[in-house]
Amino acid sequence: MSQNEVRFTIRSLLATAIGAVIATVAVLELSGKISHSTIKDNAIGEFTAIHVEPGETFRMSPKPSELHAVCEHGYLAIAADADPEFRGVLVDYKNRGVKCQ
Repeated sequence: MSQNEVRFTIRSLLATAIGAVIATVAVLELSGKISHSTIKDNAIGEFTAIHVEPGETFRMSPKPSELHAVCEHGYLAIAADADPEFRGVLVDYKNRGVKCQ
């Protein structure tokens, strides 16, 4: 291949490809075709488990959390005191439900 046959450089082809991808994503985002997960909008709260050894004390706020736990179809669910119908199933970091009896 001679020098006269080369029409585009590798750099210009890469820049064009990257620009096309960025432009495509921008157009899809602006037109609303890309849907974003709203999993955080559906969450009731973020919880932390505290491991307590026998005889060990730990600090906890004296104020109640305005939430309560219920057993829903064999899984632990958290419900708001103000609206008991607003419930969320407690899951671990792999979205596996926490069983209850």
